[in-house]
Amino acid sequence: MSTVTMLARTVISSSVTAQSLSKNITLYLNESVSPASENKTSAPVDTKPLLLMLPWLGSRPQAVAKYCEIYFRTGFDVLMVESEVKDFLWPRWGLEYGARILQLLQSERFVSRPLLVHAFSVGGYTFAQMLVHMSQDTEKYQGLTQRIRGHIYDSLVMGSLERMAIGLGKTIFPGWEKMVKHASLFYFDTFKRQTVDYFNMGIDAFRNTPITAPALFFFCENDAMCDPRAVEEMIELWQKRGMDVTAKKWEDSTHAGHMKRYPQEYLTTVDTFLHSLSIIPLKAKM
Repeated sequence: MSTVTMLARTVISSSVTAQSLSKNITLYLNESVSPASENKTSAPVDTKPLLLMLPWLGSRPQAVAKYCEIYFRTGFDVLMVESEVKDFLWPRWGLEYGARILQLLQSERFVSRPLLVHAFSVGGYTFAQMLVHMSQDTEKYQGLTQRIRGHIYDSLVMGSLERMAIGLGKTIFPGWEKMVKHASLFYFDTFKRQTVDYFNMGIDAFRNTPITAPALFFFCENDAMCDPRAVEEMIELWQKRGMDVTAKKWEDSTHAGHMKRYPQEYLTTVDTFLHSLSIIPLKAKM
């Protein structure tokens, strides 16, 4: 059974329906009325907020469903865009995938909808590939850039090639982490032009993002895949550019598992962030 099918069975209620748009992209249409919009005229479909969710590699449907529920309760539809290992190991494919996602977001179905981005771990890498295209052709993607009202990053893989290699081992072959780490580093060194150079291009696009909307980062001190100093440097850089950046850091937590460890803090932070964007506020608590 595919992840999409399992997720659909997990999150779908009578008010949410799933539409598979491609192998790794699924649209969850939310017909429920959020607490904030009760007794008000429903917003037209073309202006209804859309969440672009980019989950972590190997994410379990039950885990991702908990995040979907946050946004279903606020009145969002959710566009789930999953990443594959091949797009990370051969970044040119990742760039092509990023271009297809951008094309979809600019299609007639989504072209007028305000967007919120929530990316986890390697999902942030996929979003960085989208930013490469957006940075290279700012005029073409100006409308899309302006439609992004906020962006949330949870447990980004940042800091070094070694952290990327560790992430691959922990995500794909948990029992063979050291072997996968060394094999990955050898692979990155051997195919530097096809991998590392592309990674650096994505990092540059992320650092110099054309998106100026408010941002929120979740991270912790003990994440082997995310260097907290690198995240803090990124936050400081964006703040110096005049961006509104919020951060929630824990001393001890779990990669892409902060909400499970600290549910109330996580939800409260998201709630406050959504309020600051003037997007439908979060009323229910998980």
